[in-house]
Amino acid sequence: MDKHSFWYRAFDLYYDGFRHMRLGRTLWAIILIKLFIIFIILKLFFFPNFLKSHTDKGGEPDYVATEMIERTNH
Repeated sequence: MDKHSFWYRAFDLYYDGFRHMRLGRTLWAIILIKLFIIFIILKLFFFPNFLKSHTDKGGEPDYVATEMIERTNH
């Protein structure tokens, strides 16, 4: 790869930055923990699988289609 290309310089910037950071490692750990909480914990407790509780296995497309048709007619 050419050392003067954009991709090489961009990679080198991030690589060098991450290699020398001290406080950044702590901040990245906090960011990763927050993402874990948002996407795993909140999904499990606050966003249940609605289709699984209202349809049989394999009947999801029919349920969604009928709900969409009914809601557009009202």
